[in-house]
Amino acid sequence: MGLIQSLARHLPSEGRVPSLGGATGWLNSPPLEMADLRGKVVVVDFCTYTCINWIRTLPYIRAWEERYRDDGLVILGIHTPEFSFEHDTENIRTALRQMHVTWPIAIDNDYGVWQAFANQYWPALYFIDVQGRIRHHRFGEGDYERSERMLQMLLAETGVTGIDPALVDVRGEGPEAEADWATLETRETYLGYAQTTGFASRGNLTLDERHAYEAPATLELNHWSLAGEWTVAREASTSEAPGGRIGFRFVARDVHLVMGPRVAGTPVPFRVTLDGEPPGDARGTDVDPDGSGMLVEPRMYQLIRQTGPIVDRLFEIEFLDGAQGFAFTFG
Repeated sequence: MGLIQSLARHLPSEGRVPSLGGATGWLNSPPLEMADLRGKVVVVDFCTYTCINWIRTLPYIRAWEERYRDDGLVILGIHTPEFSFEHDTENIRTALRQMHVTWPIAIDNDYGVWQAFANQYWPALYFIDVQGRIRHHRFGEGDYERSERMLQMLLAETGVTGIDPALVDVRGEGPEAEADWATLETRETYLGYAQTTGFASRGNLTLDERHAYEAPATLELNHWSLAGEWTVAREASTSEAPGGRIGFRFVARDVHLVMGPRVAGTPVPFRVTLDGEPPGDARGTDVDPDGSGMLVEPRMYQLIRQTGPIVDRLFEIEFLDGAQGFAFTFG
């Protein structure tokens, strides 16, 4: 580790780590301040539990936490919500428990910690040394080798010896698998009118009022449509009667939808098709081969994971009761 220790001494300082005082609550830990972590190497990880980009980093974060915990590493999550339901502590607790997130999580509902860091991204990683200085950062997915080398350098700087220089071997499964970047042609699309693009139902969006929508005869690539009774609000589109459908023409291996029941605690059955047929082997982790699934809590659901050639396909989902759709993401 002599070379790593030498390299660590040349890492620049990006300034002192800001306060965590803006947090509105904590999970997996009593309230913390950075002074409580002095003497530890800390990775601050900005997250929100529906973000596919953050979800795909989780296998690496888990592996680093397990491998380097006894060497003095602390992973510190900052959960800063994107959607209104992500402010609910029980929703956060349930989702992170299902994701096997066991490290301390600061609930940042008022964006106090986000603003203290002047952060703009999910995910965002800040690498903090034992003196409380930010020595490196990474915004977005990828660059995992460099990030782990930074961890090793900062730990070596503390005098830790015997760290295996080999990198963790990570294989993400389900939604945590790396995107198929080579075939990904469809971008994240919001279903609330504040940010949406590509809406293609007949007529224009009717804002904040219940309206009967009709799907077009055909959908162009990277466009979406509603059919049935829906209310389109700033953040989400809400189906108001059984049989509400969303269509999307896309090119990607994976289709995810952030969605939830219209009435909290009321499960909603749904059906998914690809080009009008059940998905079969192209089903995602939240769908059966016949296309059936159950919407239980508000979160990101993986609906399609294709195994064959990635081409232009028509995705449709039908809700058998009231549901809310927030955003499509792809992989």
